Amino acid sequence: MSARTAQISRQTAETRISLDINLDGTGKARLETGVPFFEHMLDQIARHGLIDINLACDGDTQIDDHHTVEDCGIVLGQAVAKAIGDKRGIFRYGHAYVPLDEALSRVVIDLSGRPGLEFQCDFTRSLIGRFETELVEEFFRGFVNHAGATLHVDNLRGRNAHHQAETIFKAFGRALRMALSADERQSNAIPSTKGSL
Repeated sequence: MSARTAQISRQTAETRISLDINLDGTGKARLETGVPFFEHMLDQIARHGLIDINLACDGDTQIDDHHTVEDCGIVLGQAVAKAIGDKRGIFRYGHAYVPLDEALSRVVIDLSGRPGLEFQCDFTRSLIGRFETELVEEFFRGFVNHAGATLHVDNLRGRNAHHQAETIFKAFGRALRMALSADERQSNAIPSTKGSL
């Protein structure tokens, strides 16, 4: 399998983003978004997905963090789609359960080419520090719409909102890692009866 890397730049009136990723990395992350808790969550994706992520975002955080978080999801989705190309030789599907103390989340992903998000998490607080918990869903919606992925996110239990969010991002990283992994039994096949994804 050839190198699976991508570079994406996106500039709008609300954000200016540059992103480099390596899907076959070691989990290194360099993150500058101006949203510390969000960076902590992106670091979980990198570490548990074994994806190298170099992300810089200059967003209108003086208004709030919405545009920064959503647009980073968009750019990450674009980068994953670009890096995997025609998806030849990957598992395509991935899933993970991740606990953290009292919290437990399940994430299931299909790199199907069809965007879809089912997000079920009743956060116990609306804020984690200054971070609005509703932005977690916005991040993943941006990702699936631009990665062409179907994603099911379920927080199965949790009392601490930080733990709820962290289990979601860790499980996402693990599920994505599985879906992107090389399937040695079908190293040159596209994992679909249609012959394309």
